[in-house]
Amino acid sequence: MADPSSYRPKPGQIPDTPGVYKFRDEHRRVIYVGKAKSLKQRLANYFQPLASLHPRTATMVTTAASVEWTVVSTEVEALQLEYSWIKEYDPRFNVKYRDDKSYPYLAVTLNEEFPRVQVMRGHKKKGVRYFGPYAHAWAIRETVDLMLRVFPVRTCSAGVFRNAASAGRPCLLGYIGKCSAPCVGRVSPEEHRELADEFCDFMAGRTGTYIRRLEKQMTAAAEEMEYERAARLRDDIEALRRAMEKSAVVLADATDADLIALAEDELEAAVQIFHVRGGRVRGQRGWVTDKVEAVSTGGLVEHALQQLYGEESGDAVPKEVLVPALPEDAEAVTQWLSGRRGSQVSLRIPQRGDKKDLMATVARNAQQALVLHKTKRASDLTTRSRALEEIAEALDLESAPLRIECFDISHLQGEDVVASMVVFEDGLPRKSEYRRFQIKGFEGQDDVRSMHEVIGRRFRRYLAEKEKTGEWGEDGEVAVDEAGDDGRPKRFAYPPQLVVVDGGQPQVAAARRALDELGIDDVAVCGLAKRLEEVWLPGEDDPVVLPRSSEGLYLLQRVRDTAHDFAIRYQRSKRTKRLRSSPLDAVPGLGDTRKQALIKHFGSVKRLRQATIEQICEVPGFGRKTAEAVAVALAQAAPAAPAVNTATGEIMEDDGGTTA
Repeated sequence: MADPSSYRPKPGQIPDTPGVYKFRDEHRRVIYVGKAKSLKQRLANYFQPLASLHPRTATMVTTAASVEWTVVSTEVEALQLEYSWIKEYDPRFNVKYRDDKSYPYLAVTLNEEFPRVQVMRGHKKKGVRYFGPYAHAWAIRETVDLMLRVFPVRTCSAGVFRNAASAGRPCLLGYIGKCSAPCVGRVSPEEHRELADEFCDFMAGRTGTYIRRLEKQMTAAAEEMEYERAARLRDDIEALRRAMEKSAVVLADATDADLIALAEDELEAAVQIFHVRGGRVRGQRGWVTDKVEAVSTGGLVEHALQQLYGEESGDAVPKEVLVPALPEDAEAVTQWLSGRRGSQVSLRIPQRGDKKDLMATVARNAQQALVLHKTKRASDLTTRSRALEEIAEALDLESAPLRIECFDISHLQGEDVVASMVVFEDGLPRKSEYRRFQIKGFEGQDDVRSMHEVIGRRFRRYLAEKEKTGEWGEDGEVAVDEAGDDGRPKRFAYPPQLVVVDGGQPQVAAARRALDELGIDDVAVCGLAKRLEEVWLPGEDDPVVLPRSSEGLYLLQRVRDTAHDFAIRYQRSKRTKRLRSSPLDAVPGLGDTRKQALIKHFGSVKRLRQATIEQICEVPGFGRKTAEAVAVALAQAAPAAPAVNTATGEIMEDDGGTTA
């Protein structure tokens, strides 16, 4: 625990201007990022007597070992830089909203020749128009199924589309009238795009135009005694109205707005957002956060706005954002939102009428979300704390291991030997710090030797980081890491309290030996053997046996199994990549584009192998030196064994033909 006075800036060093500041811990990891109108006034607040600070702030300043700042021109720039640094460094003491799922969107791929309507999750793509988010994917599919009667836009995947085009027959949706079948030319690309644009207009809230148009067409068809067509139009109108009913009108003036409400207590806060477009609720989402810093309701709102709109632009940022409390720098936040949208955005607290009533509904949802979260997590917090205490007691540790790293070795009959490292902090996985290793020191199968190599490499990097910060003496032999000293929590600079290895006595002994060779004696080591789930300690002849019902054993099993799965996935990916390798991979400087050019020119690797250097030089982008390298690589590579068609017994040639 550091004394804040030990790193307090000297009087006159801190400028009285807007800026962003970073607190770093003893390992140079950024633990807190903040912004201020006046850096001088804000930073002075952190160096008061500890007794006068909020407990969370006191914990942060005593965990920190240094502070630094960056001066900017305006408060808007400070807001943008603060958001960027929080995303980049993931500081442990900043508010971070944890979304418990990836919300689905209804997406229209306007960037394709034939736009497709589909469900999408994750990062938004350029050229795709999104509607939502929705609470459930089935809600999107129900809406789309109703609307395809009127707007028969393509919904099939690229593979299905190509197969239908090559076969000359549309899929089932084309036969039942829920797809215009552009795959077989029933409509032109222009006509299909017009359908997609009308679909987007309807979803964006411009519904009256289409309803009135269909009603006129229905009336005209009835007057001309085309009763079947009139009945179909009547059903189309009913389908659109049912789709509209799924998102009832909540604001009569066709408002585009996002309503944000909070429910909080001393430890946690829940945020709920209603997305209103065209006066209708088009989507809902929510997050929960631990209040790891002393923050007001306005501060929580500001963090929520950064989370919501930090990666958005254009119409994704609505004209109006309604909040329960304004941020401290409301004007700067409004300017930032307006910049993201490209036009003026109104940020305000609703005072009366429908908007205030709807905000009360959003607030009730936030309160229910917080209660539900606490109900689910209360036992979880207690359980994790008990598990860490049981591990500390069983392994005779001085304190609970708040950071645990687990290592596992994976291979297939001695080939593609890899290792994994997973990290658990406070009993929860920290996936951003998982790491994968290739075994480089030797070839073949030797789990003990592999474990020794991996532990050594991981902690040599840790010592290299300590040397950069002046914490390691000149006598220690360390391998300097290639990473810069930028504070990102992405490498090996943060040490664990406990190292867990997947295995028994031999693996544990190898891990302990690797640490001893590096002079590290403040990291505990244990192993978890799969056969009887025994916990092994270095130098002990007998294992530590934890009760089967022990929460500590359950946590160790979860850590071990996570490392095992992570290692297996990496090993399989390496094996798949190796099996898909080509003789051309051995040619230095030959990228995928030129490889494809060669195969396209000659038709197959077999024909390329038979080509002369002069013939290879005829391919655009290939000089004689590269052509010679290609010829040498193909000559050195043994021809692959011919594939056999198991149905006919024929031998498949490289160029796709067969021979008897």
